[in-house]
Amino acid sequence: MNIENIEAFVYAVHLGSFVKAAEALYLTQPSVTARIHSLERELNAELFHRSGKQISINEKGKSFLPYAENILQSYQEAKLSLHQPILTLDKLKIGCATSIANYIIPEILPAFKTKFPNVNVKILTGHSNDILDKVLNNEVDFGMVRTVTHPQIESEIFRHDPIGLFVPINHPLLLNSQVTIEEVSEEPLIFFDYGSVDWLMIYGLFESKNLKPNVVLEVDSMEAAKNLVVNGMGISFLPEHCVKKELESGQLFRVPLVSSGRFDVKIDFIYTKGNHKPPYIEYFIKK
Repeated sequence: MNIENIEAFVYAVHLGSFVKAAEALYLTQPSVTARIHSLERELNAELFHRSGKQISINEKGKSFLPYAENILQSYQEAKLSLHQPILTLDKLKIGCATSIANYIIPEILPAFKTKFPNVNVKILTGHSNDILDKVLNNEVDFGMVRTVTHPQIESEIFRHDPIGLFVPINHPLLLNSQVTIEEVSEEPLIFFDYGSVDWLMIYGLFESKNLKPNVVLEVDSMEAAKNLVVNGMGISFLPEHCVKKELESGQLFRVPLVSSGRFDVKIDFIYTKGNHKPPYIEYFIKK
């Protein structure tokens, strides 16, 4: 269907004559008449009552008019948008699990700001489930979390996050090249993030041997768990990314477990399903 024919029809209706429509469109009156005849042939319906040079819209014309106006408006908006300058998104909200905000965001954000210096970045932190809620409620553009699932969420992996058993300097377990889960069960254990996926995996280690871990403290802060271990309150299973500095400075040491396999959880980007990918997320995924 020719957009110019629809345009001639809309102008003729609103201006009340083919002559006035022709003037408004900088056309001759026969050209407007020909366009409307062409449109009527395409629709297989007459759109006007005609009496000499007088016209009035008929019932079929009235039914078609709102569609014609919408088509014309959409076309004009589309044409206008093609000539608008491409706008650069200048704001980005990222929801991050607290440990990710503390340890991973400082690693990856400086390069982003170098590439996109005019983008204002806002980081909102919380537990992974809190960030999931923020994504679902469109409070952030996307989230970075440790393994959450939801039917309305798309996720893309950023990296695997290995979990190890860490002890402070001069701890007796450091005398062994490897330790058993039985030996670990006798030590005061600080559990981080009770009920999380990694907590369940670790607890499963003890259950597989019919053991009960000697949990002396449960904390919801990875930073708190790490500092408690440094200060000799106990030992703890922690993600490796959060103890890099302490390992380098000799404040903490990793103890390998006998036949424990590899423990890790995923750090994922999450965003609402069915929408286009959030702005800038591809930059971070490729890092």
